[in-house]
Amino acid sequence: MTKEQYQEAVDWLFVQAPNYQIDGQKAYKPGLDNIIKLCEFFGNPQEKIKCVHIGGTNGKGSSSNMLASVLQESGYKTGLYNSPHLIDFTERIKVDGKNCDKEFVFNFIQKLKQLPEDIRPSFFEFTTVMAFEYFYQQKVDFAVIEVGLGGRLDSTNIIKPLVSAITNVQLDHQNILGDTIEEIAGEKAGIIKNNIPVISGDENKVVKNIIKNKAAKENAPFIDATLLKTDVKSDLKGNYQEKNIKVVLALIEELKKLNFIISDKNIEDGLLHVHKNTKFIGRWFEFSKKPLTVCDTAHNQAGLELVFAQLRSIDKYKHIVLGFVNDKKIDEVMKILPGNSEFYFAKPSINRGRHPKDYEDLLIEAKISYIIFDSVQEAYLSAKERCTNEEMIFIGGSNFVVGEFLEKNLEISK
Repeated sequence: MTKEQYQEAVDWLFVQAPNYQIDGQKAYKPGLDNIIKLCEFFGNPQEKIKCVHIGGTNGKGSSSNMLASVLQESGYKTGLYNSPHLIDFTERIKVDGKNCDKEFVFNFIQKLKQLPEDIRPSFFEFTTVMAFEYFYQQKVDFAVIEVGLGGRLDSTNIIKPLVSAITNVQLDHQNILGDTIEEIAGEKAGIIKNNIPVISGDENKVVKNIIKNKAAKENAPFIDATLLKTDVKSDLKGNYQEKNIKVVLALIEELKKLNFIISDKNIEDGLLHVHKNTKFIGRWFEFSKKPLTVCDTAHNQAGLELVFAQLRSIDKYKHIVLGFVNDKKIDEVMKILPGNSEFYFAKPSINRGRHPKDYEDLLIEAKISYIIFDSVQEAYLSAKERCTNEEMIFIGGSNFVVGEFLEKNLEISK
């Protein structure tokens, strides 16, 4: 298999299978019927691996990477399934921090062409069964599985995990999951299984009660991670990581009850070496120190509020590069933008990317200092040119903005 053949295969997959990240709601296929048929076609690999299931609106990516890092430090061969990828497709499926083998991806995509007519998977359904099969073939001790979207009807919900977690519930994907926190919490709580412990990381009493009530119906032990007291730190920066760490610690306690050996030293080392162990980037990722350049994939209102609050706490003049997709409520974002900043708005280079000219009236109304660009890279280079070493650059607003930035600049920085 050549590099060109691999890229052709992945490109074909993107075209053949509808992809929510690129195409939005029209690519979303709710329900488990399709993934059940798909897994049966491949011999139900999800039934042959030990899984941990992590859902939630924000924090599930960080939490799953932190847990995977701790498990690796404990000597367990660990699979990790995250989405979306930022640069290369193989980032979605990792074993012990190493991206999925490209030859495996190429060969597995060939099998897609052999699927029966009654199975027409979405992009996410196909990548989910690909992850299950890869983890089975790699004989992992654990597979940490991140929910894609929602929970109840998410493709990953076909697994029977050892333990589950819901990091938090916020307003996001309302066009799919519901208009209220209560409705969305109900969807997220759909990953709770009979007799399987569930960790809750949300401080909102309404959300907590919905998760707790669902757990009671399923006779599933309910663990409130917010009650934990800890001073353990992680190399994943961002004040919001303190809440994620509690979820991870609660997950580890449940695994220890199942006689898995995880020491305090494993926990400390695992949390301090997440970047090294899992190659996780994108959450308060320090791209450079002079000038301080940070990117973060937070893209819903709750996530952006936390990130912008942290930006406000940094006593530097800021150059902020932002871009959004079509379903983003820009007017809500305008209300929480940090002060003491110059803004650079850009269009992410995907179908769903929204050009800043479409919402320039909101920028004018917000009375901020801004410049509009056709691409993320143009915006970043302009910010870099205008930024002194005593100031800082922030890049965010969307996974796609951060992905574009890293793809163009990560190799250059090495």
